[in-house]
Amino acid sequence: MNPHVCAPPPRLASKAGDPRGRRRPLISLTPLIDVVFILLVFFMLSSSFLDWRSITLDAPARAAAGSSVEGALLVEIRPEGIRVSGETLALDALAERVAMRLEAKPDQRILLKPSAGVSLQEAVRVLDRLAATGAANLSLIRDGRR
Repeated sequence: MNPHVCAPPPRLASKAGDPRGRRRPLISLTPLIDVVFILLVFFMLSSSFLDWRSITLDAPARAAAGSSVEGALLVEIRPEGIRVSGETLALDALAERVAMRLEAKPDQRILLKPSAGVSLQEAVRVLDRLAATGAANLSLIRDGRR
């Protein structure tokens, strides 16, 4: 019989203060770090931190560009406020006026004309508010001088 086969495993060097004379085995942190990194990458790629909402705008065809704007409601977005028919309105008052018009004429065409100096965010805010009132026939127009 071979004496090395039945021999107990060699003792690890004892640590100071361990009464049993054994040292605790060291646990490597490398696999743990790898798992945490993989989880971090997974959650970064699968999460969305922005609330993406879209406003559908259809680009008009060239033939529609020459169509009549008669009966359309022109909303001018200026740096000093919103003008409708020569009257400056707040956004809430504009929404009420458009809602009343839509009750009378559901296919009311609304033209939004942002002036120079108006931020894109302000134009989108007005567009979003009008879309929330139920306006479906919204068009953005620009000044002919640009």
